[in-house]
Amino acid sequence: MNILHINQSDIGGGAAIAAYRLHQSLLAKGGVSSKLLVGESLISDPRIDIIRQNIHLNKQLFRFNGRLGLLYINILSTFNIPHHPFYQEADILNFHNLHGANSWFNYLAISKITQNKPTVFTLHDMWGFTGHCAYSYDCDRWKSGCGKCPYPNIYPSIYRDNTNLEWKLKNWVYSKSNLVIVAPSHWLAEQAQASMLGRFPIHHIPYGIDTDAYRPLDRQLCKAVLDIPQDKKVLLFGVTSLKDHRKGGDLLLKALQQLPQSLKSNIVLLTFGNSNEAFRSELGMPIISLGYINSDRLKSIAYSAADLFILPTRADNLPLVLQESMSCGTPMVSFDIGGVRDIVRPSISGYLATPENTEDFGHGIVKLLEDDNLRLDMSKNCRAIALEEYPLHLQSERYTELYQQILL
Repeated sequence: MNILHINQSDIGGGAAIAAYRLHQSLLAKGGVSSKLLVGESLISDPRIDIIRQNIHLNKQLFRFNGRLGLLYINILSTFNIPHHPFYQEADILNFHNLHGANSWFNYLAISKITQNKPTVFTLHDMWGFTGHCAYSYDCDRWKSGCGKCPYPNIYPSIYRDNTNLEWKLKNWVYSKSNLVIVAPSHWLAEQAQASMLGRFPIHHIPYGIDTDAYRPLDRQLCKAVLDIPQDKKVLLFGVTSLKDHRKGGDLLLKALQQLPQSLKSNIVLLTFGNSNEAFRSELGMPIISLGYINSDRLKSIAYSAADLFILPTRADNLPLVLQESMSCGTPMVSFDIGGVRDIVRPSISGYLATPENTEDFGHGIVKLLEDDNLRLDMSKNCRAIALEEYPLHLQSERYTELYQQILL
């Protein structure tokens, strides 16, 4: 069975990493050939190729559709995908993240691409059924046709509100397409069912995690490796950019500033991702920044050194960092939004705070840091859940079964 994954990138971003892990697990399973066709490639691999673009033509056409607020329909190269050898060899396609900061895929080509190839569309956010946005927050206009968008500036931002037209274009394309939908979280599956994608079969298959790479390590040793005093409590936070409103860096700052001074003096904040000196100066707490990390082993050391992983996200599907933390046996504090509840289970694997409520978020941190026995129980629960529900081999088995059902 030959599978072709079509994605924005091979390993650039959370959706890309999730898809690449699936690709690798399918290859490890045996009996399955898996390849990637992507908008950008960051690694060299004969099983990965990029979709060639006419950058000059794309820019010229974007001068018109961009001003209309219609994203990506200027990308004509997408219609050439059926001529690519990877496509011609494939028995089944698997779409992933079809949008990106850099234009690379024209959703108007979906009906042509799926005409002769059955296709799984793995959703990594809400973009597939909205009039422009990846996450709609409190807006549910996507259920009935969008228009009068309350958030034109959120990613991917639009110059003009033509969200009703883009919604209609997507709906029209899907009416002529051959798709099966996969949602990694229960929340996203429910959203998809209520959307224009509800016309297709919808399956819930969570992301897989390499539970051997992400596993609990000796906390004292990990602290020593990272030069963290053994008597300090460690909070871990990881994000690509603290300026990303969706990731809630501002909420984290408020929550940590409100912590009791007696507790703050005993805490070290460990971070990975892009550092932010302004954040450091406003917090008044020791910070150790590991910078950007692409090593699974180094991230496992960071998770294992931490007493808690904290994620103040405003909108999310099934955050990979929460899966990684869970697999390393590190309890979590986050907000009760989106698919976060699938992983952060109250009183079992972590604390869920009321969305936007920084006092409640801080309360969760205090409650778990002050109760060593509770954290120990949660740590054991985290590892057990990761081994039972999220191993890579289970994800690849579920996808393989779905592929086989579709090909029958």
